[in-house]
Amino acid sequence: MPKAIHAAQALLPQGWADEVLIECDAAGMVTRVTPGTAAPPDAQIAQGPVLPGMPNLHSHAFQRAMAGLAEIALNPEDSFWTWRDLMYRLVGRLDPDQVEAIARYLYIDMLKGGYTAVAEFHYLHHDVDGRPYADPTEMSQRVLAAAEATGIAITLLPVMYAHGGFGGKAPSDGQRRFIHTTDQYLKLQEGLIRDCRAPGRRLGFCFHSLRAVTLDEIQAVLASSGDDRPIHVHIAEQQKEVDDCLAWSGRRPIQWLYENVDVDARWCLIHATHAEPDEVAAMVKSRAIAGLCPTTEANLGDGFFPAIAFADQGGRWGIGSDSHVSLSVVEELRWLEYGQRLKAERRNRLHGPAGQHVAGYLYRAALDGGAQALGQQMGAIAPGKRADLVVLDGQHPLLAHIAGDDILGRWLFAGLNRMVKDVMVGGQWVVQDGRHADEIEAGRAFAAAVKAAI
Repeated sequence: MPKAIHAAQALLPQGWADEVLIECDAAGMVTRVTPGTAAPPDAQIAQGPVLPGMPNLHSHAFQRAMAGLAEIALNPEDSFWTWRDLMYRLVGRLDPDQVEAIARYLYIDMLKGGYTAVAEFHYLHHDVDGRPYADPTEMSQRVLAAAEATGIAITLLPVMYAHGGFGGKAPSDGQRRFIHTTDQYLKLQEGLIRDCRAPGRRLGFCFHSLRAVTLDEIQAVLASSGDDRPIHVHIAEQQKEVDDCLAWSGRRPIQWLYENVDVDARWCLIHATHAEPDEVAAMVKSRAIAGLCPTTEANLGDGFFPAIAFADQGGRWGIGSDSHVSLSVVEELRWLEYGQRLKAERRNRLHGPAGQHVAGYLYRAALDGGAQALGQQMGAIAPGKRADLVVLDGQHPLLAHIAGDDILGRWLFAGLNRMVKDVMVGGQWVVQDGRHADEIEAGRAFAAAVKAAI
């Protein structure tokens, strides 16, 4: 049934506006936005400032099960690579029911943190012995079911993962649940097309990394479809990855990708941490999205993406929660900015070419880049976009008597998740007064799944 929401303050594409009536249709799409108008009798009254819902452009749902459990200094050389060994142990135990339970509770926490859609970078495909399930889409269907149950929109990114290192190196035992031939991968994609045509869903192509696929495999996958599916890839996350790529090809990962593949606005380059100036320029020119995950990048000791140079050249980027040590729009955006401050030993680093309000720039840029990376009609309160709304708590003392981008400044630099009061996805309220209707039952299922798995 069509509905109307009235907001005393709302962030629109043209800026903040007062007394805004947001109308949406039965399909959950915004049909009309009218600033400066009184609330009609049938309108729902938002209990605080209204923002577009944030896209989360990078998620490995199952990794939430180990979040916070790898913070033990057992190796003086601890790095991403030692963490990966621990992750492989978890991978070796999870069954489909556990994966669905973990994803279900994860997605509820995402919604409560201000995310309304997720790009699920999904590479846990097969059984514990590496054999395909009777239905090869089994694990992907479990992720879709978790999204459906919680109300979050999803771009499913089944991962093409064929090798264990650059140049087609054989995979390790820990990777056996991930591996596909090109033909198997394309059949998986074909098996998911119909299910990903439902409202709030999108299907994309995904390459785990340049370590995991060859050029021939990349080209075969890209040639298989003439549509505009999003394309995601991990790249240049760790210095060791860069060094290994140089040893194999004489090129850095981003450099190699741009020399061998036609990278355009469909692409999302996840992390791209170790990008040189010429690589930054190539990313900007191609309009590819830099998929930044600051809390995970900090947790794994990846390094700092050159965000200031990228932003100053007009680069497009979005945020993701990746390994889910944090499920907070606030933390990802705050630590993106704080990382650049620590590196530069200066304040207010990311403000865009026009010298905008830092919080305003961060939120708007992440909306735009995230929507592009997910390939979904979201990221703005405007006709033709999905009605994905985040309502902040208008009664919170920090939000009293302020307006405009200062609202975002308070939330992103002085606030927490609890400032998120209500969340709407596709015209349906999925979080109200800070709670999701399924959070208690989903939490119990998550706890049972994790207990059995670890």
